[in-house]
Amino acid sequence: MALKVLSALDVAKTQYYHFKAIIIAGMGLFTDSYDLFCIPLIMRMIGRIYYPKVDKTVDPKKWFEVPTVIASTMFCVALMGAVIGQLVFGQLGDRVGRRRVYGVSLIMMVVGSIGCGLSLSSLTSMVFVSLGFFRFLLGMGIGGDYPLSVSQVN
Repeated sequence: MALKVLSALDVAKTQYYHFKAIIIAGMGLFTDSYDLFCIPLIMRMIGRIYYPKVDKTVDPKKWFEVPTVIASTMFCVALMGAVIGQLVFGQLGDRVGRRRVYGVSLIMMVVGSIGCGLSLSSLTSMVFVSLGFFRFLLGMGIGGDYPLSVSQVN
C-alpha cells in the first residue's frame, strides 16, 4: 500500500498542490525555527540596554550580560510552550478539526511574536515577565504548528 502511494508521487506531474505543500510546510518550519533561535541575539541586546557597566571590579566580559539564569529561562520557556502546544493542539485538531485549530495556532504565533517585539518597560523585571509570557504563547503556537501544518496541504 505504502509503495503504491510513493510510486504515484514519483510519477505525478508538478502541480499547484506541490507548490502549496512546499510553501506551507517549508515556511512554517522556517518561521518556527527563526522564532525559537533568535533569542540569543535578543538577550545580547537586552543585556546592552538593561545591564550596563556599573561595577568596575566585575570582569569586563560580564558587563553587558543578562544573568545566566534569566537567559536560560527565556530560552526554555518557548520550548516548554512548544511541547505543551504539540500535545494540546494535536488532540484538539483530532477532535475539533485541524483547519480550525491550525488557525488558532497561527493567531497565537502572530500575537506571541508581536508581543515579544513590544516587551518594553523601564523596569528590568517587567521586560522579562512580559517577554517570558509572550515567548510561552509563541511556543504554544509553534508547538501547534508542528502536528497541524502537515495536514493543511489538502
